Amino acid sequence: MDPVTALEEIAFLLERDRASAFKSKAFRRAAGVIRPLGADDIAARVADGRLQRTKGIGDTTFTVIAQAAGGAVPDYLADLRARAGLSPEGEHTGLRARLRGDLHSHTDWSDGTTSLKTMARAAESLGLEYLAVTDHSPSLRIANGLSIERLTAQQQAITDVQAEVGGIRLLRGIEVDILLDGALDQTPEMLGRLDVVVASVHSKLRTEAPEMTKRMLRAIADPHTNVLGHCTGRLVEGSRGTRPQSTFDAHAVFEACAEHGVAVEINSRPERQDPPDELIAIALEAGCLFSIDSDSHAPGHLTFLELGAARAEANGVPAERIVTTWPVDRLLEWSRDRSA
Repeated sequence: MDPVTALEEIAFLLERDRASAFKSKAFRRAAGVIRPLGADDIAARVADGRLQRTKGIGDTTFTVIAQAAGGAVPDYLADLRARAGLSPEGEHTGLRARLRGDLHSHTDWSDGTTSLKTMARAAESLGLEYLAVTDHSPSLRIANGLSIERLTAQQQAITDVQAEVGGIRLLRGIEVDILLDGALDQTPEMLGRLDVVVASVHSKLRTEAPEMTKRMLRAIADPHTNVLGHCTGRLVEGSRGTRPQSTFDAHAVFEACAEHGVAVEINSRPERQDPPDELIAIALEAGCLFSIDSDSHAPGHLTFLELGAARAEANGVPAERIVTTWPVDRLLEWSRDRSA
């Protein structure tokens, strides 16, 4: 097994398990140290002990490199794969194996932890065919939301990274805040330049149901909206504590999504698990499309897609109604049709 690949996969899986950031960074740092070396050079440095004395290589990372260089799946990685529900070869199964892309991800342009290039390479390594870059919009200042100027600059940055990363299609997107009156937190002209728009409520989550319903319905009817993100805003676990789901007329909201061709996001983050199962059932009954997304803020969070796929599968969501199982050309035809 390629030692760099083994180290990077371990970093992903540690982030998936929400382990200490220090641990995942240690494995990525070790991968960076040996990346310039050829396989024979790595094997020689393992054999004569030089690698173990190299700055950036610790006892655990050395063991992983040595086992991978010897042709085995490192024990550390095998254990993480088993805990993640992957096959011993690290292959995806079930609905997750049919996912082609992810329409909700964040980078260090807003509140993500890593660069565009790092996120793109991580998504590529996990077998995704496309990744939408959807950093936050201006009103979410706590998340360093992007102004028109910064979002415009990011479009050029995406073009530059795409030229370097050829194995995955990067889509220009945004997670746009649904404002109190239901308007989207970016100009129509700017939204019209993007491939994918995820619209989410981030503020005043305890608004009374009639007002919240009205707010969401206006956002869904906006021709730029493609995906309704984490629709209840709930938190069921994690470092931020728990938060009850917002209340709204689910039948009205999901019927509007079906009418306007807006996909209901199945948010894969373990602390969200949003929508709840009972709302997935209502959205299914309404005839909605769905989008299984990671809402990733770090490379390893992309592996949360496995959790979202498992929830969709358990709730009987047909793969053909999940837009992230579609080829990119079909996906873009759908996403651009609303604003045309």
